[in-house]
Amino acid sequence: MDWIESGGGPLLVAPASQLAHWTGATDDDAVETTGDYGRACSVEGEIGLVTVGSLDGLVLSGPATTTFLPDERLFVRWEAADSEAGLLTAAKRLVHDAPWDETLTWQVDGPVVLIDSAWPGSAPEPGNHLTIDLAPARYQVRAAFVQDERTWTVLVQLQL
Repeated sequence: MDWIESGGGPLLVAPASQLAHWTGATDDDAVETTGDYGRACSVEGEIGLVTVGSLDGLVLSGPATTTFLPDERLFVRWEAADSEAGLLTAAKRLVHDAPWDETLTWQVDGPVVLIDSAWPGSAPEPGNHLTIDLAPARYQVRAAFVQDERTWTVLVQLQL
């Protein structure tokens, strides 16, 4: 699995067609308060939307290392787990009874890219971005914190 990390802030899932419009954090920005990175940091809760070019990007709040399971259309955020295998097994099981407490609607025009929101979209951090092949659609996005005896994770699922 490819896991994407942040330098301490939120992650961004942006339409690939609009990614170059994302400036991330710049030297002129007061970190976490202005610019594109500041807009991502201002999202309250686990998920939110910010404008990226002519579409919206999906913000995954907090610095949790994250991957995407395409068959489940599921972002898995590593909060606490003994192993990758244990986390993924738990996520696939826990998704069925997750207490979805946040939802939003997100329109995409095709593939999206998961990046550290502090990086500019025109030059994502080498080795730390993930292209996700999504069909153009309007997705219902839902998020939940779930846990079992050995795993804590935030799940973010895209539904058609």
